[in-house]
Amino acid sequence: MSTDINTSWPLPDMTRPFDNGPGRGESDFETWKTLVSKTNAIAVRNGWNKAETSRQIGLASATFHGWYEGTYKGRFDTTNEKVAAWLAAHDERAALAARIPGSPPFIRTVIAGEIIDMLGAAQMMPALVMATAGAGMGKTTVARNYCDTHPHSFLVTISPHTRTVHAMLIEIAEAIGVRQHNPGRLVRSIGEKLRRTGGGTLLVIDEAQNLVDDAVNQLRHFVDVYDCGVAILGNTETYSRFSSGLAGGVKYAQLRRRFFKRMRRDTPRKDDLEQFIKACGITAEDQARFLTGVGMKPGAFGQIDMTVKLAKMLALGNGRDIQLGDLKAAWENRDVEGLT
Repeated sequence: MSTDINTSWPLPDMTRPFDNGPGRGESDFETWKTLVSKTNAIAVRNGWNKAETSRQIGLASATFHGWYEGTYKGRFDTTNEKVAAWLAAHDERAALAARIPGSPPFIRTVIAGEIIDMLGAAQMMPALVMATAGAGMGKTTVARNYCDTHPHSFLVTISPHTRTVHAMLIEIAEAIGVRQHNPGRLVRSIGEKLRRTGGGTLLVIDEAQNLVDDAVNQLRHFVDVYDCGVAILGNTETYSRFSSGLAGGVKYAQLRRRFFKRMRRDTPRKDDLEQFIKACGITAEDQARFLTGVGMKPGAFGQIDMTVKLAKMLALGNGRDIQLGDLKAAWENRDVEGLT
């Protein structure tokens, strides 16, 4: 039996004789040999086991296993057709992915640096901080980069479905690796995991505009009791919402006391946009000027990124470098003017 580089995925013996029958002719087995080799190569490249590969193809696990090993008792022709269709679709998706330009790597813009400094302060003190920015200004990218590069920092993204205290706690527990099935002990279990001796721990809560007030107060509790840093990231509504609440009232007194620092940036800086545009590979003055205008609209860096990607695809389809007309056509094609 010959094997490829992945010893857990041995190629079957392709020299053994097969029983002929309906859908099991010589041509079917020749086709099978080709399909097996291609399927194996894709599975190895993606790190899939046989169960995952059969799921990707849409075959029952037992059917795929028998087909792959060459021991399948049914019709090889129809199974070959299913695998061949999947391979064709996979190649088509790969070709499309190759044509889609990638986004720029993480860029430390001025705004990114401000958020990073806040996260660092929250982690080391520890403290409760809040950073809010307009949509598409990169706060999530900054948070992800920070957590990827700083030990003991965890990113939790809140959705409308995880806005309550308990749902938020479940998300936090998942992010930090806590397994606690008793709801009454969940807060303590999370807190003890967050508490560390020596280096600080940071919990970054993204999309915090979705949280109910009691959930934010629970985050304050982690800072007070378990000496961990908490950073609340959200859109500009978050700042306004907690500003009005923090202005007075017993309900917000503890929160007002515990916030070490808050930061609000409603619109992007022009120099940050210029830096991002250059990172997208755009250097022509007329193109950069147009994209700066795009970046000043709601969506900021995200608008620029998606517009440049589509423009590059349009230019590639015409076999030339990107031009101003491609950017304008891409912006118009996206049809997002006026959306917030």
